[in-house]
Amino acid sequence: MKIAISLLLTLAAALPLLAENTPAELRQTSKAVLGTIPDKMPGSESDTPDMVELGRTLFFDVRLSANNTQSCNSCHAIDQQRGGADTAPTSLGDAGKHGGRNAPTVLNAGFHVAQFWDGRAADLAAQTKGPILNPVEMGMHGETAVLEKLNAVPGYGEAFAKAFPKDAKPLTYDNLARAIAAFEHTLITHDRFDDFLKGEDGALNDRERKGLQTFVSVGCVGCHNGPLFGGNSFQKLGAVNAYKTDDQGRFAVTKDEADKFKFKVPSLRNIEITAPYFHDGSQTTLDGTVREMAWLQLGRKLTDQEVDDIVTFLHTLTDKSRTPTHTTSR
Repeated sequence: MKIAISLLLTLAAALPLLAENTPAELRQTSKAVLGTIPDKMPGSESDTPDMVELGRTLFFDVRLSANNTQSCNSCHAIDQQRGGADTAPTSLGDAGKHGGRNAPTVLNAGFHVAQFWDGRAADLAAQTKGPILNPVEMGMHGETAVLEKLNAVPGYGEAFAKAFPKDAKPLTYDNLARAIAAFEHTLITHDRFDDFLKGEDGALNDRERKGLQTFVSVGCVGCHNGPLFGGNSFQKLGAVNAYKTDDQGRFAVTKDEADKFKFKVPSLRNIEITAPYFHDGSQTTLDGTVREMAWLQLGRKLTDQEVDDIVTFLHTLTDKSRTPTHTTSR
């Protein structure tokens, strides 16, 4: 919370500049509290092309699930220019049951402070190991069962040996997770807001720049800050006005009373193409999400114009190679 307050104070001092609404001034303020997406993800330093290619194959392989129905891509869909998530409030697993939380996007996920809504996995490799063995998700009965299944698939033995040439036993569960993480390290997106920060005034039009100004002045950046517009902290959902949920969030991991109902702040990059929203997938539109979050977290009832301005700006955070021909999230 101290981080959020400090940021808001900094922004309050910057508001006179924002009132000018010139591209140069907006860029200066945005660089201070937001920033561009880095070129490389943490943890990718030791990745090799062979690891990435193996990870890509594994990411789309339904044989990582007990009944050969689910791949990583089933819940974190990146094919067909999709946004790294499915379109369901909660995802349908291998056994025909739904999970308890909305599947977050895998795009840019390696930049986050931790993985999962409650941060229980430190990095992408640790995150990868969970869903494969989760009985509600991919349903495999232990690491040994996974390795036996992969060993029976022609080509995987050679692919693991090529990706991990220094290992006496390359086909391991740890290496499976490392390979998928290596592929996910490549899922970095590029959008018009980054172009704007890099000096292209025309990357955002007048309405979008007004939306950026509103996003900052309303206080959204108190939580949605940094290059990912979030993903870097845990905050209580319902900080000002309560949100009804039985999910206690990060408390289940830390057992710290202060973490009750805290969730990882989602990144707003690609938010236009990752509906529905919230940890429970209860919000289906960006308009509704912006309006409700302002009330829950800031105690503000936004005007229709403010909501429209912010949503207009949020559309500029969509990866340029994934921009929808029409929006369904409003």
